[in-house]
Amino acid sequence: MILDVVPTTGYARRGNLKMRKRVGLAVWVNNIRTVRHLKRFGNIHYVSKRFKYAILYVDADFIDEAIQIIKKFNFVTHVERSYRHEISMEFQSASNRKETDLDYQVGV
Repeated sequence: MILDVVPTTGYARRGNLKMRKRVGLAVWVNNIRTVRHLKRFGNIHYVSKRFKYAILYVDADFIDEAIQIIKKFNFVTHVERSYRHEISMEFQSASNRKETDLDYQVGV
């Protein structure tokens, strides 16, 4: 059964304290009460009562299996995966920023 493959969040109880790579999921639901059923797939980070969605973090190793199982629930309307870990977070260095600030000085 696929549900046995998806890990729970109790890593400390099993003695495995190694950091694991996590991926975020946005899950839209019909009813906010049903969000508690998503706890077994990972950590629930945020729940929006107004827009009826939850943000949860799942192990990267089991992300595809978790998405397939979550989509099968009848209370789930849409599942979207976060691509933040794929975006480069490298921006301009401080020296380049100073050079561009000089170009925009207003003078008489």
